[in-house]
Amino acid sequence: MAHQAAILARPAGEARRMADCIRALAIDAVEAAKSGHPGMPMGMADAATALFDGFVKFDAADPRWPDRDRFVLSAGHGSMLLYALLHLTGHAGMGVEQLKQFRQLHSPAAGHPEFGEHPGIETTTGPLGQGLATAVGMAMAERLLAARFGKSLVDHRTWVIASDGDLQEGISHEAASLAGHLALAKLTVLWDDNSISIDGDTALSFTDDTLKRFSAYGWSTRRVDGHDPTAVAAALAWAQRSRRPTLIACRTIIGFSAPSKAGTAGSHGAPLGAAEAEGAKSALGWNHGPFEIPEGLRERWEAVGRRGAGTRRSWLKRLANHPQREEFERAIAGKLPEGWHLPLAALRAQHAEQKPKIATRIASQKALEALVPAIAEMVGGSADLTGSNNTNVKGVASVTPGNFAGRYIHYGVREHGMAAAMNGMALHGGIIPYSGTFLVFSDYMRPAIRLAALMRQRVIHVLTHDSIGLGEDGPTHQPVEHLASFRAMPNVFVFRPGDAMETAECWELAIKRADGPSLLALSRQNLPALRSDAGENRCARGGYVLEEASGPRRATLIATGSELHLAVAARVTLEAEGIGTAVVSLPCWELFALQDASYREDVLGSGLRVGVEALIGFGWDRWLGPEGVFIGMAGFGASAPAEALFKHFGITVEAVVAAVKKRVE
Repeated sequence: MAHQAAILARPAGEARRMADCIRALAIDAVEAAKSGHPGMPMGMADAATALFDGFVKFDAADPRWPDRDRFVLSAGHGSMLLYALLHLTGHAGMGVEQLKQFRQLHSPAAGHPEFGEHPGIETTTGPLGQGLATAVGMAMAERLLAARFGKSLVDHRTWVIASDGDLQEGISHEAASLAGHLALAKLTVLWDDNSISIDGDTALSFTDDTLKRFSAYGWSTRRVDGHDPTAVAAALAWAQRSRRPTLIACRTIIGFSAPSKAGTAGSHGAPLGAAEAEGAKSALGWNHGPFEIPEGLRERWEAVGRRGAGTRRSWLKRLANHPQREEFERAIAGKLPEGWHLPLAALRAQHAEQKPKIATRIASQKALEALVPAIAEMVGGSADLTGSNNTNVKGVASVTPGNFAGRYIHYGVREHGMAAAMNGMALHGGIIPYSGTFLVFSDYMRPAIRLAALMRQRVIHVLTHDSIGLGEDGPTHQPVEHLASFRAMPNVFVFRPGDAMETAECWELAIKRADGPSLLALSRQNLPALRSDAGENRCARGGYVLEEASGPRRATLIATGSELHLAVAARVTLEAEGIGTAVVSLPCWELFALQDASYREDVLGSGLRVGVEALIGFGWDRWLGPEGVFIGMAGFGASAPAEALFKHFGITVEAVVAAVKKRVE
């Protein structure tokens, strides 16, 4: 607090010169790259300087310190603002040579901030609105972990710089509403209120009263001159005292100091050009060469980077003496607790003995009942479909405003915001988030799932009602094309288990996977048990021979999920007619693709291959080959009971048998 008082008392000219360092670096890097977005860093430099100079808790010597504040540049196009801050505060790996390679191949200073390229980058941003929503998840994770481990280990804030575009995107409404409902008081958003978008003045399309909107969500709001560092610092100090999330509207001039492009869309997404760049620096009184920071200003900025060192050392001492130290370090590192798999193994043994005929969404809930009590960092939820997704576990309390001791979140009908918040929780560390909705509504989550894949984050999405098998709700709710699209997305594992045993196995694989998102596509309808073995996790290789041909294999029926039992029944008929037929379960294409070619060939066989899935066939040729046959959907579904739909669309045992006999006899 004493330091913040000093910042408030700092001469405006000194703060302005520190901000000019950011402006100059942004101008130089964008000019060198011949592409980029100089306007936002130039406009928000004063506010960002006030934020980092006096408020963000961090230590440049250890950018991954667990109790650091999180800073999210939601307006990711202005990435040079973040890179300049990292450079100026003395973060290793963001030196002048890296800045000179801005937007070039293999540079950590990519066009938009990319998680993993530098430890000071908290999340990938660029798709507008995503950063803000991800930050909501980070703020939620802080509260959840503080409830578990106490304030002495977890007590930090989340700061966001967002643009007009961030606040126009629909996800910002979902995220801000959720944050207000949960009273996430340690979340502060600095809105770069510059009234400029790519097309021109935001008045072309945006006349909201944004402060009233956020106030209605339950946020505290304030408007300041974004070029007055003292006013910004006062607003930030006020935000720290608020019991609600805060939005600070920083009125700024995009491209500040540019002679002809300041305040215009011309400074948004292209280099200023040599003459305009020189004019901007002249207006700032900046008489230094490209990428040059004068010694006095560099020292001031590096002192900012060292400011949190003592705070970090004090925290490390508290951690060393804390009774939950080992558990905290394990959770933050993403390591699963000892013996976590034992309850799941017991469940699999129970399935082998009892052979339950249940929907895989019910089987998923049984898996969760085994996993959640054993893994304290699992935090679940649903987008207002708890009873349908079966993501709740008896005895696990819900998170409510002011009480984060629970581990189940009611996200409301906010699928996109939910998925982005889950990304934020995973990025924060110490949380393994899972949640649910209908598979068809994954359309709303796709941008956040894509970012989870890009950032390799462990998030798990339970996606139920996964085919025409959901029945009477009709084609609006029947997801025929969705798995094909997710199977096309790099680094996403799509699991579609065929019975209770496979569901437990797929949950085990999803929990163990620490380098990307997992999607579980689960049935509404009951499915017969097809497995009675509880030893090896057979889903671990993505595909396996469930039933081998009794003699030479002439046909292989390859199926997933709720159609697996149809293939098993068709095999019985074909074998009875002397046609050697195997059944292959293919619950995870991505894992199967990782196996060696000889294993895949042995599983799929050299005879006729028939794919069976109550979804469209896009992508199936990868496994069926040019001579294969697909039995599934060719278009959208219809409204009727599930049994009638399968018959109507020709996804039946009889259809499978006929397809094989037509080709092999």
